[in-house]
Amino acid sequence: MEKHLVILTGAGMSAESGLKTFRDANGLWEGHDVTEVATPEGFQANPELVLEFYNQRRRQLQQVKPNSAHYDIAQLEKNYKVSIITQNVDDLHERAGSTNVIHLHGELLKVRSTFDAKDIQEWKTDLLLGNTCKKGYQLRPHIVWFGEAVPMIDEAIDICNTADILLIIGTSMQVYPAASLIHYVPQGIPMYFIDPKPSLESKQNLIVISESATFGVKQFIELTKNL
Repeated sequence: MEKHLVILTGAGMSAESGLKTFRDANGLWEGHDVTEVATPEGFQANPELVLEFYNQRRRQLQQVKPNSAHYDIAQLEKNYKVSIITQNVDDLHERAGSTNVIHLHGELLKVRSTFDAKDIQEWKTDLLLGNTCKKGYQLRPHIVWFGEAVPMIDEAIDICNTADILLIIGTSMQVYPAASLIHYVPQGIPMYFIDPKPSLESKQNLIVISESATFGVKQFIELTKNL
């Protein structure tokens, strides 16, 4: 019986691919206040600014490639049933070959109707004012903004409930509801936390690996090859 490896990933997973972590130390996103570019109110107040902010992110995403950690994780499907729950809006896990990825915070390469949240479509070019769904409503980035519900959280909780091993990579474990997922895995299962500046400390069943994603995933593979 294959063990179920659940992997939670955050911005640190993609940092070595050259994708900036959105938020700077001063709380600004690429020089913008979060409320300007990542809230429904910001979109209402200045849709062009918000669309251009995500257009820049989308362009940048298409210029970068998965790093070795993305590829190493994809290879783990040979030995485990792997479920990835990511806070990242990039498609680097999928490009590296991972087949079971849930995006908690949406996806940069998708857009949706402002009228019907279930009307989602693939989108790789710039999204402009005047780009509409079939019913004539403006399209918006398929991103979960601050103040919006996280539609995939219940599915993520169900996945965590069935984990045999939990691996956390490149996230501060400070952003909710994603940070709460660690509490939904079965008690006592082995947990591994990879981050160059970890916010957790090693204890009984939790091993902290203070490394970047590319080095940390290799260490995880070494540590678990006899599990």
